[in-house]
Amino acid sequence: MSLIKLSSTVGERKFVIQQDRPEVGFYLFVYENNKCVQDHLQDDLETVKRFALEEFSVPYESWRPEEE
Repeated sequence: MSLIKLSSTVGERKFVIQQDRPEVGFYLFVYENNKCVQDHLQDDLETVKRFALEEFSVPYESWRPEEE
């Protein structure tokens, strides 16, 4: 099973959405200077994107697949 991993950069911050097991949800990681400074768990992809928009002004259309 392929898990979802998306990223976006706004200003000096990098944001990463990473799917955990389906019963767990999606994490939003917030990076500053290549260091994770916050993480937030949400139930689904739509909710975590909306949270990123409302809390950090990360536009919906800015999310891109994260390169491994």
